[in-house]
Amino acid sequence: MADAVVLVSGGAAVTPYTDPERAAAAGLAAGNTMTALRAHFVARGIRVFTAPARIGAGEVREDAGWQGFDDVPVVLPAGVTINAVGRVDDAGVALAAFLRWLADEREVGSVDLVGHSMGGLFSRAAIRELGGGGPRIEHLVTLGTPWDGSVLGDLLDGELSEADAHGDPATRQIFAEARPYADANSQGAAAEVSRRFLRGWNDAQAGVLDGIPVTAVGAGYFSAASEPAQLWPHDGLVSLTSGRADEVPTTVLPKVERHSFGDHVHSIFFAEAFGLPWERALTWDPAVFAVVDAALGD
Repeated sequence: MADAVVLVSGGAAVTPYTDPERAAAAGLAAGNTMTALRAHFVARGIRVFTAPARIGAGEVREDAGWQGFDDVPVVLPAGVTINAVGRVDDAGVALAAFLRWLADEREVGSVDLVGHSMGGLFSRAAIRELGGGGPRIEHLVTLGTPWDGSVLGDLLDGELSEADAHGDPATRQIFAEARPYADANSQGAAAEVSRRFLRGWNDAQAGVLDGIPVTAVGAGYFSAASEPAQLWPHDGLVSLTSGRADEVPTTVLPKVERHSFGDHVHSIFFAEAFGLPWERALTWDPAVFAVVDAALGD
């Protein structure tokens, strides 16, 4: 394994900086995305950090939202903090700066990146931004990352419509809530998780992942229909096909292992919304953690 594992949360996630010894003292220690996965690595004695992220520019001191946190012992500058609702490439710049900070301040020479949702895209943008400088990237694991588009992005872009829900109540609810949520929160992120945008962005990423083993994990709890494959099955936000990077060309993704969790949802937010145990979320299930461990070679 690398010197350290760095966990990267996704779009609209608020995550404090944590290290192996320190995390938020109140609420969920590493936010509502990465707390369980961080705890898994800490329990195994693996050096793990979470990249700070927030909604909008600035520092991460608390999250007053659902399943949030407070009393953060270490607050890092805005320049190394991801704007989780901004443009992917801008997030990559901030994440690359954070990784360089780890190299300089924490003597981290090599890193395994584990990204959830857009955190996988942020990680890819950061690898490109590093350009071989900073800590060496040993592995990239993505959990529910929209490699090839998302429900939100494709709906806003017009590639998905109400008819594609095929009357499924859960999918119709997700569709109904997607647009107002994006209008209220997005500072560029929503427009950059469509298949149309990401296929062009992926082409521009050719060569970035050369020499870096990738593991792409997708989920597909919502499976009321089979067409279009761009949507069904999906985890609430990302289709199983997109999460597994099934249609990403080898010029972009030369070395990849793909895994499926057909009865899982995107996050504990979706688990809570649809009456499922949190362990059915990709970042909360020990069975998913086992796949991550194997991907990182331990």
